[in-house]
Amino acid sequence: MPIFAVTYTYADKPAVLDEFRPEHRAFLRGLLDEGTLLASGPLAQDAANPAGALLLVDAPDEAAVALTFDADPFARENVITRRTVRPWAPVIGPWADRV
Repeated sequence: MPIFAVTYTYADKPAVLDEFRPEHRAFLRGLLDEGTLLASGPLAQDAANPAGALLLVDAPDEAAVALTFDADPFARENVITRRTVRPWAPVIGPWADRV
């Protein structure tokens, strides 16, 4: 299946993010266990960029990615202000042979 790069931009709601982070991470671990999530991690906040995350996802198409990540507890709690989904074609590394 294709690989997609998903980015999240988080709202400036640290208390809500902290409260629901354990549930969010449990959700992501479930996706990892089923083979949908390949990797994920936070994107650091700095003067030019709000906090966010990068997720690499194995899915049949963008619609499937959107449907999957609509169920993220962070989405439910409205702390994701922007989500992008883009096809990603690795040419070097552990997922390169999938292209």
